[in-house]
Amino acid sequence: MKIKTGVNTPTMLFLFLAVVLLLSAFTAQAEKGQAHWPDWRGPSADGRSDATGLPLKWSEENNIVWKTPIHDLGYSTPVVWGDQVWLTTATKDGQTLYAVCVDFKTGEVIHDVAVLQPEEPQRINPNNSYATPSATVEEGRVYVHYGTHGTACLDTETGEVLWRRSDLNCNHLQGPVASPLLYEDLLIVCLEGVDVQFFVALDKKTGKTVWRVDRRKELYDHLEPKWLRKSYHTPMIVEVDGEPQLIVIGAVSGTAHNPQTGEELWRVLYPADNPVARSVSGHGMLFFNTGGSPDECQMWAVRLGGRGDVTDTHVLWKITEDMPLASSPVLVADLLYTLSRRGALICLEAKTGKQVWSERLDGDYGASLLYADNRIYIVGKQGITTIIEPGRTFKKLAANQLAGFFGPSPAVVGQSLLLRSKTHLYRIENK
Repeated sequence: MKIKTGVNTPTMLFLFLAVVLLLSAFTAQAEKGQAHWPDWRGPSADGRSDATGLPLKWSEENNIVWKTPIHDLGYSTPVVWGDQVWLTTATKDGQTLYAVCVDFKTGEVIHDVAVLQPEEPQRINPNNSYATPSATVEEGRVYVHYGTHGTACLDTETGEVLWRRSDLNCNHLQGPVASPLLYEDLLIVCLEGVDVQFFVALDKKTGKTVWRVDRRKELYDHLEPKWLRKSYHTPMIVEVDGEPQLIVIGAVSGTAHNPQTGEELWRVLYPADNPVARSVSGHGMLFFNTGGSPDECQMWAVRLGGRGDVTDTHVLWKITEDMPLASSPVLVADLLYTLSRRGALICLEAKTGKQVWSERLDGDYGASLLYADNRIYIVGKQGITTIIEPGRTFKKLAANQLAGFFGPSPAVVGQSLLLRSKTHLYRIENK
């Protein structure tokens, strides 16, 4: 007896081929990794990723897909678009500033471009580099920034430099740190030194200035010594009542601006300087570090939506002990996680600032926290990455040791982690 299926042989063959092609497409996409990691702190610029299947354990002998040497010295976090991983490096004397592109699949260096050659590089802190600001990348273009030493745009296919600016200057005193921000057609960079303090929006296609904002002189000119005027904060965009706001945390004042015009919307004042850690937002609040010395840093929470000076009206809470200077926090649901340079890992209730738990990790820390695959990845300078499970109790999942010094923050591509040491770039993935 013949059974009628209602589907003839040609149709079945067509469906089979369609499924094969679809699976091939998914496989190819998986090999390429997630679409992008375009910013120092990822697609949402807050250290969060929706990636799954990331490695939990690794070592120099285990789960390393490739390990590529990177010449000279740089502390920038790798950024990714498709199969291209971009990072910056520089000679130790700052005489040559490079942009390097690594193939995500193979680890091969495909572009190594000498972008700028400053005539008289400024002196920097011995713990810093001339290539600490991270790049930002989009389809066809990568933007690199070396603080006062220059800013440039490169064609990602050819490596050709499309435009350069070397006339946006300040005296960093300790070297450049703040990374650029790409927003719509603008590239926004901050130069807040001991002599001048400003941030500027450039046309990303041409490099020409669209607008410039200088910090209020009445807040800065009386500050002595002059190093109290510095800031190393990377700007960010938050949405308030459906409208974007540009957040820039400087010495003694943090401000919000219309990103298209630079117009100031609100400001908050505090007696501190040298903020480094990037802010995060959520629950209608902004969480930011005020700066100060590493032992005096404070974390403030400000309710968004104000106008003018909101210091007395919108500051919801302050934490004054064991807060990070360099390591940016991460917000997971209603909990905020912070990490000090000496390993004080603290979980706070985001809305109240109430401490949920605190643990002390061994070693020194500067990299920002990463949340992915329902884990928080914590990269230490001595090469140990501690992994915890987020929640109201401290739960350590793993600790993985690699060789060398690790200053930059991690990046996520598909099911891979990218970690950069002082000498190498690693791609780590479950094998």
